[in-house]
Amino acid sequence: IAAAVDIWAQGPAALPPPRQPQTPVLPVEGERNVLITSALPYVNNVPHLGNIIGCVLSADTFARYCRLRNWNTLFVCGTDEYGTATETRALEEGLSPQELCDRYHAVHAEVYRWFCISFDHFGRTTTPQQTRIAQDIFQRLLARGFLLQDTLEQLKCERCGRYLADRFVEGTCPFCGYAEARGDQCDKCGKLINAVELKNPQCKLCRGVPVVTPTQHLFLDLPKLEGRLEAWLERTWAAGDWTANARHITRTWLRDGLRPRCITRDLTWGTPVPLDGFRDKVFYVWFDAPIGYLSITANYTDQWERWWKNPQQ
Repeated sequence: IAAAVDIWAQGPAALPPPRQPQTPVLPVEGERNVLITSALPYVNNVPHLGNIIGCVLSADTFARYCRLRNWNTLFVCGTDEYGTATETRALEEGLSPQELCDRYHAVHAEVYRWFCISFDHFGRTTTPQQTRIAQDIFQRLLARGFLLQDTLEQLKCERCGRYLADRFVEGTCPFCGYAEARGDQCDKCGKLINAVELKNPQCKLCRGVPVVTPTQHLFLDLPKLEGRLEAWLERTWAAGDWTANARHITRTWLRDGLRPRCITRDLTWGTPVPLDGFRDKVFYVWFDAPIGYLSITANYTDQWERWWKNPQQ
């Protein structure tokens, strides 16, 4: 406090000169280097004030603070563009998924410019860099034995000739009887639903009756990582940087035991799976979208690994 009072008394002349911006912003040896991201906004709608407050505004505030401190700061974000919600909205608007993403990415970018959100780079997840990095991570997991194959039962519409993602199915909720429940969740009782559990299911595209069909998928073998993850968590929790809520949620997952998690989907809109027998599938968006942070940085600079593979700085 005494130091702050002293600096305040000296006035602006005592402040260090502002950092001259470099392009691209890269880590600097011996300096404090800060990489900031915020949750990637989904691209199938026009962002509103609640999206901005809940998503990018707090990160923007912190980025401005870091720059005022003269810390070497990179702030990246972008639109999350794969997934069934994009396909659903594209069908509603009579567009291809790519056309829909192009339209709403431009809308998002303009809204954030209007609000003066201080991104160093605002990108998107539908890029060649996203495909390259996601497929590289997948190949590394495969080579190290962290993937497995298993059969899932999914609803298939014979009339449309396609497996139906959760949002392409409607039916009666098996828990409360609501007649317009989606294939992933009931909007009336709020319970999560497996699409094959719906009563009287219908294809949202043609209103045909889908049939349950087995299909092969790839899973991330999370139980194989559980011991290593617990050891890492104990070390990081000891550093005291985790909130109580984050610790509680993580402990709950570990208490119940990690289970294999499916990382593929029978869709066409997404990052292709580069493995024989699965080339007609794409990565499930929960696996693919977080990699967007890396690929957006890679679209900003070809030296992106200096930010993402550089824990010493």
